[in-house]
Amino acid sequence: MTTAIKTPGQHALVTNLIDIVFPGDTNHHGTLFGGTGLALMDRVAFIAATRFGRVAFVTASCERIDFKQPARVGNIIEFSAIPVKAGRRSLTVEVEMSAETIVAHHRHVCTRGIFHMVAIPESEGARDFSLPELLPMERVHATSGVQMVGIVFPDQANSAGRMFGGEAISFMTKAAFVEASRYSGKLVVLASSERLDFARPIEIGEIVEVQARIERVGQSSMLVETKLWSENLLTGERAITATGFFTMVAVGEDGRPAPISFAMPQVL
Repeated sequence: MTTAIKTPGQHALVTNLIDIVFPGDTNHHGTLFGGTGLALMDRVAFIAATRFGRVAFVTASCERIDFKQPARVGNIIEFSAIPVKAGRRSLTVEVEMSAETIVAHHRHVCTRGIFHMVAIPESEGARDFSLPELLPMERVHATSGVQMVGIVFPDQANSAGRMFGGEAISFMTKAAFVEASRYSGKLVVLASSERLDFARPIEIGEIVEVQARIERVGQSSMLVETKLWSENLLTGERAITATGFFTMVAVGEDGRPAPISFAMPQVL
């Protein structure tokens, strides 16, 4: 007689994936391809599911995905995923996609969808595996700045199976761009990279999470501090991978530096 493996309950946590709509992601109307949006929704659902169960997952199905409003070129798009129902090996994840204009911060919900994920345990005793009990969402104190996650795929890695440094820098720069543009309410450009330090390599299949926050504000420039974390999908072990400082400059419609009217936010 076998006994199912007992696992402690796990609180539902929100996972956020943030990206920017570039021309190559759009159709002839200048709006985000539906397939691209679905792919990103599935990706964040996978990350949220894996963080919950700490086991390999596959997507079984998705439902109720209606695109109510489009995301346009230049919009910041944000995907929020949260587990809402857990079975023995199945997990239901709700995903919301929103679009936000850089100037004036107009934000709208593009779509919501339900993704059904199935756990595929590969360890010894997998036959008796069951997911943790889903506990109510735990309140987490909001942190200042931008937090965004991703996952490392083979086309982002070198022959040793480790993430290219350039890919990591691109991810960090994107977070710095989002944080600076949200703070200033203007289009921003990268002026310089003050410093980059890499502490450890990132393996294929690991989750990467970048945290960006405004460190200092000038007349038209902002110094953004970014920290890149790597996280093992199955164990949840996290490590700081890289830190960097980027100077972003707000620009007007004429492409020239524009003054920033916001004061530096107070960190409590």
